[in-house]
Amino acid sequence: MSQHPQANDAPTVQFPAQRVGEPRATFAPVPEIEPPARPRRRLFMVGGIAAAVLGAIGGAGAYAYAGEVPRGTSVLGIDLGGKSRSEAVAALKSGLAWKVQTLGAPVPVRLGEQAAEVNPADVGLAVDVEATVDAAIGRSADPVSLLFGSHALDPVVTVDEGKLHDVLGAALGKDARAMKLPSITFSGTTPKAVYPAPGRGLHAEKSADAVRAGWLGGAPVVVPIVEIHPATTKDDVDKLIAEFARPAVAAPVTVTTSEGDVTVPPTAIAKSLRLVADKEGRIEPALDAKKLRAALAGPLGAVEVKAKDAQVSIVSGKPRVTEGADGRQVDVGALATALLEVLPKNDGRTVAGKLVTAKPATTAADIAKLGIKERVSTFTTKFTGGLSAPRSQNIVQAAKEVDGALVKPGAVFSLNGRTGERGYAQGYRNAPVILDGKLVPGVGGGTSQFTTTLFNAAYYAGLEDIEHKPHSYYFSRYPAVIESTIFWPNLDLKFRNDTDYGVVIDTSWTADSITVSMYSTKVWDSVTTQYSPRRNITSPKVTRLPAGPTCIPTNGIPGFTQDAFRVFKQAGKEVKREKFTWTYLAEPRFTCE
Repeated sequence: MSQHPQANDAPTVQFPAQRVGEPRATFAPVPEIEPPARPRRRLFMVGGIAAAVLGAIGGAGAYAYAGEVPRGTSVLGIDLGGKSRSEAVAALKSGLAWKVQTLGAPVPVRLGEQAAEVNPADVGLAVDVEATVDAAIGRSADPVSLLFGSHALDPVVTVDEGKLHDVLGAALGKDARAMKLPSITFSGTTPKAVYPAPGRGLHAEKSADAVRAGWLGGAPVVVPIVEIHPATTKDDVDKLIAEFARPAVAAPVTVTTSEGDVTVPPTAIAKSLRLVADKEGRIEPALDAKKLRAALAGPLGAVEVKAKDAQVSIVSGKPRVTEGADGRQVDVGALATALLEVLPKNDGRTVAGKLVTAKPATTAADIAKLGIKERVSTFTTKFTGGLSAPRSQNIVQAAKEVDGALVKPGAVFSLNGRTGERGYAQGYRNAPVILDGKLVPGVGGGTSQFTTTLFNAAYYAGLEDIEHKPHSYYFSRYPAVIESTIFWPNLDLKFRNDTDYGVVIDTSWTADSITVSMYSTKVWDSVTTQYSPRRNITSPKVTRLPAGPTCIPTNGIPGFTQDAFRVFKQAGKEVKREKFTWTYLAEPRFTCE
């Protein structure tokens, strides 16, 4: 006989059969509650799903973050997911190696109306493997998307902004417009403003951003063209004039030294003050030390002593070196800095000048290394009228200024550079010169004869001819073709010392001749001249001029063309030859009527 449970109103709940060995579950009686039990069963179901999902998410997180790079991560189609950092770096490098043709291909760009290409290798355009892997490791996402999805990560791209800017700037062409840079110049001591204006061109950083972003997009990269403004505005320029430029030249500045005071006049300040913008358009006041020294050449002479270079003189046909001597000079570099501090001031315009030792540019030890030991060439031309004639005096004056000149290896000697302007103030006199094809009185006449003599001395020393110009008409006192005229400042005589030894120029004169000799170390056994026959000979015409002080009669000289060959020999054999050719005009026969 079986017993039945006591009857009551509680619902009966069925449980699955218990398996052998499993612990028995115990449950408390279920009380009667309202509403009915159906919603309660739904609650049990939701809780179960949530627990399952949370468990799955926990497992997904562990799965997704296995390794340092989250699973599902790829870069340019290269799978890096689940790898350690070193493995991801190796995988990315290996994958990129297979894409070398794509990554190295020229990148099409658009610059306004201009189309161009950029070679990645030229501008350092590349994938930064290390940085890309670091970005992959550092990325965050919810675990579910990591478990069930994938993520294509853009690579980190590098580019040399400076090189890219240069390449794109060259391609921009007509679409570019340089910005107008501001400046302040001086007309005398009056400051004049040059105001800035914007330009049109490229911004290096923005261009680099565009190329980095669009490099691998498959379409031409559009590089933005922007308006470029100078850093200094119109108001800035006006303020700089009012607060600096005008006060700077409003009064002199006194420089005190241990040897006396030097006054820097406003004109010297204006000549050396630089108020120009840098490439960004910023104006930073500065004083040009070289221009300052040139502008103060007179005042500084009162407190400075020039350094004396070592000299080479020729005594009894042998070079003799005389040691130079130190001098003293104002340190104009330090002076320029000190002046900038007081130029904006109305009062207190006094600065201390520093005197420093000025060393000779050339010492006896320097000369000893130059190998100046013997005469390597000499040349003499004759003149008439004696030493007292103005023309002869001009020749001697030029000879005095050139005597003792040292031409170091590789240096170029310039006759105009050595003598400067040859005018009355320099001791030159009026003598006949050739002007517009005829002889007329002019200051410095005769110096062409010294020029020809010097040219031939350099010619037969084998030195390199840089600049010379023969006369328009032939004069029998000169060798044909290998002669030279001179005229300040347009015509010059220049030659280069193309040997490994120093060259000293020695000049001397008599009552009717001028001689120039070169002292050095012989490089050539001999340098000689071979002439071709004269050709294309033309006869002079007769030209009648009004009589007067400007008319100098001449007999007329035929014109012709001729070649002169400079022949270099060593060990008795010709090593090389140089050809000089000149065409002389027929000098008219001028008569004064």
